[in-house]
Amino acid sequence: MKFCTSCGSPVRLQIPAGDDRERYVCTACELVHYTNPRVVVGCVPVYEGRVLLCRRAIEPRRNYWTLPAGFMENGETTVQGAARETWEEARARVSKLDLYRVFDVPYISQVYMFYRCELDDGVYGVGPESLETALYQEAQIPWQDIAFPVVRQTLQEYFADADTGQFPVRVSAIERRDRRL
Repeated sequence: MKFCTSCGSPVRLQIPAGDDRERYVCTACELVHYTNPRVVVGCVPVYEGRVLLCRRAIEPRRNYWTLPAGFMENGETTVQGAARETWEEARARVSKLDLYRVFDVPYISQVYMFYRCELDDGVYGVGPESLETALYQEAQIPWQDIAFPVVRQTLQEYFADADTGQFPVRVSAIERRDRRL
């Protein structure tokens, strides 16, 4: 950040009074600009035991498969964001969204939240950020072409949990050594 979004004056990194870390502070109006983590929300859409995946049409990881997910927008809940991303990427409506997986990724200031849900009527298509979409049973998933480790881990956990019928919410942190999310 170089300029204040309120008055347009330059900003500088400093520790504001009463704070414990550097923030961008306007040199003129002294407005403190907080930079907070980005939240990625997505779904594990299931229909008749199969999971809906999207082949990415955009970077990063173009041509690789992923769960429908993306950055949360202002003014929406995480559930609304996950459902919106599923519509945008796979032209699919989902229901019964239950929080399933949370990954904290502090070294890139992101949080990933995946919701397990039902794919309504088994209907899906291809949105502008996808090259194709498909429903997969575990044995059919193109594991070597999964875009991100968090997606791979979420899928592996989902199928293991589906075998038991128990779907606990899991929360974990990704360490710096994990390069591709």
